[in-house]
Amino acid sequence: MNVAQLEKQLDITFKNHKLLKQAFTHSSYVNEHREEVFSDNERLEFLGDAVLELGVSQYLYKKNTAMPEGEMTKLRASIVCEPSLVNFARDLNFGDHILLGKGEEQTGGRERPALLADVFEAFLGALYLDLGFEQVLKFLEEHVFPKITTGAFSHAMDYKSQLQELIQQYRNQVVAYKIVEEKGPSHNKEFVAQVIIKDNISGVGIGRTKKEAEQRAAKAALDKFTE
Repeated sequence: MNVAQLEKQLDITFKNHKLLKQAFTHSSYVNEHREEVFSDNERLEFLGDAVLELGVSQYLYKKNTAMPEGEMTKLRASIVCEPSLVNFARDLNFGDHILLGKGEEQTGGRERPALLADVFEAFLGALYLDLGFEQVLKFLEEHVFPKITTGAFSHAMDYKSQLQELIQQYRNQVVAYKIVEEKGPSHNKEFVAQVIIKDNISGVGIGRTKKEAEQRAAKAALDKFTE
């Protein structure tokens, strides 16, 4: 792997390049290079899993002050699950840097979801050991947290219920939703929803379905109320 290229891409400089290389070393590569001293990334993956969960938990706790524990748990689970980790790894082209054995390479290991998810977690473990938790948070703030704020995980959340619970704290206020626009061809429609509270537009959301648009409108309103 080209360590310098990866560091330049990520704008991160490791003190211990062996640690970074280990994060991208699959067990199949170690098995085929027994004459050399290599360690695979499995232990780093174990550590990175915990580091990621803590980083995401801290972010959700601080950012969503009105979100109950059960909802935070569901949202966190959708962020740290394998499909999400695979997407993070692919966005960063981590697959290009993995050290694989020939057999694993020939069977498409570089694109195997479980392998990509493991590499992403192993990288976080290496980053934590080399540069500390603050650097991990900085990395997550750049590459993971923005996806939360743009609603990439909204499918896991019921923002309408959260908003309803929040508004119930105030008397005589009703939450209503209105689809104000439909655009695009029938096979690829987008809906624009407004959430209206006390005759005021409190949030606007766009989605592929009316339900998704309403959920995103509710999230926009929640964000406004909890700022």
